[in-house]
Amino acid sequence: MAKRLIPTLNRVLVEKILPPSKTVSGILLPEKSTQLNSGKVIAVGPGARDRTGNLIPVSVKEGDNVLLPEFGGTQVKLGEKEFLLYRDEDIMATLHD
Repeated sequence: MAKRLIPTLNRVLVEKILPPSKTVSGILLPEKSTQLNSGKVIAVGPGARDRTGNLIPVSVKEGDNVLLPEFGGTQVKLGEKEFLLYRDEDIMATLHD
């Protein structure tokens, strides 16, 4: 079993942030809430190369919160956790507080 997965090229490993299913006081929330489809970047690849061989770095870094597309990504299961692997250009935005 791999201890750490390091993506290749311009791939980004993301752990999806799941919205809570109920509030602190115990009120159940509907499945389709207004939460953003977001995740936390766990690992990033070194980047892709252009036609001349120059490295194009990945636009996000480990620890960033990102906005994800509704569909896409490749599911990866490491131990009990599930992750998604996206290309850098598929990530829609970074989220800041």
